[in-house]
Amino acid sequence: MSQKPKLRVDWASHEAAKFACVNWHYSGLMPSFGKFVKVGAWENGKFIGVVVFGRGANPSLLKPYNLLQDQGCELVRIALRQHETPVSKILTIALKFLKKANPKLRLVVSYADVDQNHHGGIYQASNWLYTGHKGKGSRSSFIINGEKIHAKTVASKGVRQTLEEVRKHLDPNAENFYTLGKHCYIMPLDKKIRAEVVHLSKPYPKRTKEQALGDQPSLGGATPTCTLQPNG
Repeated sequence: MSQKPKLRVDWASHEAAKFACVNWHYSGLMPSFGKFVKVGAWENGKFIGVVVFGRGANPSLLKPYNLLQDQGCELVRIALRQHETPVSKILTIALKFLKKANPKLRLVVSYADVDQNHHGGIYQASNWLYTGHKGKGSRSSFIINGEKIHAKTVASKGVRQTLEEVRKHLDPNAENFYTLGKHCYIMPLDKKIRAEVVHLSKPYPKRTKEQALGDQPSLGGATPTCTLQPNG
C-alpha cells in the first residue's frame, strides 16, 4: 500500500499564487489588482497550488446575508496541480488560516462555474451550504476571434460593451456569450451566522455525465476587485 503524502499548508507568496493560477486554474489568470489572502499547499515538500480569498467582484456579495463588507469574503481561486490530498481537506485547512488571520470574518461565498461543467463537488465534500443557481442567461462575455472575452476586458480596450461596437472595432464576426450561470455556495465561520443563513440552504445540485468525465481541481469564483488582508 502506498504511503500517504505529507501535506503542509501555509501562507503563499504573490509570486507562488500567480504561478499556480496561471498554470493550474481554468482561467489561466491571477487577479491583477487588489491584495488577497493566499494559502499554499505542499505535498512531500513540493508546491502543488493555492487557495485564494478576496472581497469579490460583486459589491452586493454580502447583502443577502445582512453582513458588512468586512464580515465576509469570496473564495476566488482554487488552483492545484495533480496531487493526492483531497481538495476538500486543503480547503478546510485554508479556511482555518483565513479565519485566524481575519477574526472579524463570518462568512465565505464561492461559485461553481456551470460554463466550465462545475457543480461544486469540492464544496459539497466540505459541507458548504448551497444557495442556488445564479445568473443563468446573462451576457457576461463576447466571443471574439473564437475566444471568450469578458466584457470588462473589452471595456479595458476602450471599446463600448455592445455587440455592435465589438464587431466594429475588434471582430466583425463577434457574438454575445450568454452564461449558463454559477452555483452559489456559502461557508459560515461561526455558529451564530450559520443559524441565521441555514434557511437559505437548498439541496445540492447533482453531478452531470459531462462532469463525471474528469475531476475538477481548479474551481474558484470570479475575479475580486477589493482588498483583503494581504499575506506574502
